[in-house]
Formats: sequence, structure tokens, C-alpha cells
Amino acid sequence: MPRQFTLPDLGEGLTEAEIVAVLVREGDLVREDAPLLEVETDKAQVEIPSPIGGRVEKIHVTPGQTVKVGAVLVTFADSGAAAGPAAPPRAAAPQVAERPAPPPAPAGAAPRPSPAAPVADAAPAAGPVPATPATRRLARELGVDLRRVRGTGPGGRLLDTDVQAAARAAPGPAAPSRASTAAEPAARPAGAREAPAGPAKPLATVGLEPPPLPRFEQWGPVERVPLSHLRRTIAERMTLSATVVPHVTHFDRADITDLDAIITRNLERARERGATLTLTAFLLRAAALALRAHPHFNASLDPAAGELIVKRYRHLGVAVATPRGLIVPVLRDVDTKPLLDIARELGALAQRVRDGHASLEDLRGGTFTITNIGALGGTGAIPIINYPEVAILGVSRARLEPVVRGGQIVPRLLLPLTLTFDHRVADGADGARFASEIVSLLEAPERLVGDI
Repeated sequence: MPRQFTLPDLGEGLTEAEIVAVLVREGDLVREDAPLLEVETDKAQVEIPSPIGGRVEKIHVTPGQTVKVGAVLVTFADSGAAAGPAAPPRAAAPQVAERPAPPPAPAGAAPRPSPAAPVADAAPAAGPVPATPATRRLARELGVDLRRVRGTGPGGRLLDTDVQAAARAAPGPAAPSRASTAAEPAARPAGAREAPAGPAKPLATVGLEPPPLPRFEQWGPVERVPLSHLRRTIAERMTLSATVVPHVTHFDRADITDLDAIITRNLERARERGATLTLTAFLLRAAALALRAHPHFNASLDPAAGELIVKRYRHLGVAVATPRGLIVPVLRDVDTKPLLDIARELGALAQRVRDGHASLEDLRGGTFTITNIGALGGTGAIPIINYPEVAILGVSRARLEPVVRGGQIVPRLLLPLTLTFDHRVADGADGARFASEIVSLLEAPERLVGDI
């Protein structure tokens, strides 16, 4: 019986996506979890894997088309056909480079809690494997067969920790290349990414209607460039946040002279353990720990119910600049992870975003956002809150400045910080205390480092 695959619920109020590329053709035999389509959501360009294995009977979408959640994307021929060998490569299909498997966790790293030790089963499990796209991607990178891993999540769901434990317990060959597990993607039609899906859509407005624009053509030649799906969504969300949320910003500076010395001293040692030590990793760790003590900044406001939804998990978003616009991937449970794990995950996550290979799970569930523009220059910035969060931390470039210490003027490396928050949720004194907590952690880096 034919099976239909529809655009899944994207979460967090996302209702549609633009088809960027179709990676299979009608008649292809694909395996479960093989790359099926690339779509651009309101947050980023992501790859959607096939939830089942089988032969592609019909493709219902084309590049450039915008589809709603629940729309049929692909129909598979039948439910009984097992996915066989991957289709042979096509001459026009791009080759996909194999990603190296990340190194094992450092010897001194604190183990992550797990209800039970996930081990490789003697025989593969039957039926679909309950795992998120992000967990499936991790399994591909580590060369782990998900059907041989016992899940410790709710209802037997496989977690990232299950995959990592299985990889450590069963040393084997490097992860297979994506070309060996899925049909080669069809060549993307030339210009498919740039072609707009019909006439450009107007931006959604919030609050006051702007006055009509003048005819700029009367003063000289102009060019009208349609906004991309991502750019249009960023504009709408920033307008929503700036209109609905009463923003207030607190400025502070942290003396990171000692922290910078720790980073410089441990760069090579961290690199040997598969991590690139950066200031952003320390910022993530410091913010996550500060959120434990100031949970009102790790929340969302429900005005209709008159309630503050305080989240007891700390999933932090990091703004990443890409040619397509600003994207905010999310690192989960940052407050429970050693610094090297945070640095490793941050590097891999940012690279997936820049390559356009981030999964939906990589981009949702954030509770607090950090945007670090220090590498681009400037002395400060006031970021807009990433709605529906209630706070965002902006970081600018650190500079050596003269500071009086012990009656002497000495050069110290000072880092400008700006904490912007929702004034409905917290007052200025609350923001000052929260920012001071972050500053104190950055100025006492031994509280963040652990075992590097």
C-alpha cells in the first residue's frame, strides 16, 4: 500500500517551509534516514531524512515551492519493500564528502546521566527506530547502527547519550560515507535556489501600518530584489519582537585577562581532544550557570494566561552569521556539560549551520540566546530578543584598556556585554544582578574550566 510522507510539524509556531532541493528522483530506492529533501524553514535551511525505506513512487513538490505543515512531499510505493542497495551514482549528482567521526570523549570528562547503560544488542531491532533527526545524524557520524542500540529515553526513544555510549563500547570502522547509505541526490536544477516561488510576498505587519513608500524611480534607477524566505521571516520576527516586547538593556564589562590566558594556554591540549577552545564556549557555560540562579531569564511570558513559563532546562542558542542570514542553532543542557563537550558541540553545530546541513532538532527548543559579534569589530550592540525568549546576551570585541589595580595602572583585557531583556518579566535591578553573575563567572574562569 502506498505510503505518504508529509511535511512534519516544525514546532515553535513554524507552519511552512520552502523547498530548496529534492535529493531523490521518482523510482529511486532509498533507505530509512537517507537524505530526502532540503527545505528552508523560518529559522534555517535543513535537511529532512526519509522516515522509512522504500521506492519513491511520486514526488509532489519542486524547488522554490512553499508548502504548509501536513502537505504531502513524497509518496513511497509500498510498505513491504525493504530498502535495497543504494542507487548507482548519477553523472550529474554531486559527490558528498564523508565526515570524519569525532574523537572519543575526554578521559576526565564528567559522564552524562542516563537511566540505563545503552548497549549494542545482539540482533537489530525490528521496525522503525525511535530517534530524532539529530540523533540519527550523530549515529551516522559515529558509525553506529541504531537498530542495535537500546534506547533509554521515554518509550525506548534513542538519545544522543545512547549513541555516544554505543560508539565508545563498540570500536569499529569509521562512519560510512553518506553515499553508501543513501541514493545519491539528484543534481539541483540550475538557479533553483534563487528562483522565487511566484510573486514576492508582503511582510507581515505588527501594530501600526507603515505609510506608503514614495516612488523612488522619480529620482533615479532602482532595483527590486525579492526577500528570501529566511530573510523575510527574520524581518517579520524582529518586527514582532521589537513591537510586542518592551526591551531594556543593561551594559557591563568583564575582565577576561585570566580567561584569555587559559584559552591560549590550552588551545593545543583541547585540539588534541577534538575541541576548538573559544571565548563563546566559556560564555555559554557562564550564561547557563547564571540562568540556574536567575531562572526568570530562562522563561517565556504567556500574556493571555498571565503566567511566566519558567523552563527547568537550559538550552542555549548561538547566533551564527551565514550568507543567507542570521541563524540560531541550539546547544542543549549546557549547564550539565563539561566545557570541552560544549566547545566540541559548538564547533560541529556551527559548521552544520554554515554548510546548510542543520537538522530541525538543531534549531529549536532554545531558552536563551548569545550573539557574539566580537570577531566583526565594534564597541557594543543592542540585540533584539529572540522571541518567545525573554533575554539575549550581546558580546562585542574585547580590548586592552588601562585599569587601576592595587593603586597601579595596568593593561587588562575588557569584554563589553549587553544584556537585553523583557521589562515585563524583570526590572533593571534583576538584569544588573544577572549580568553581574555572568561577569563574576568570566572573571573567575577556574569555576568554568573543569578538567581541560
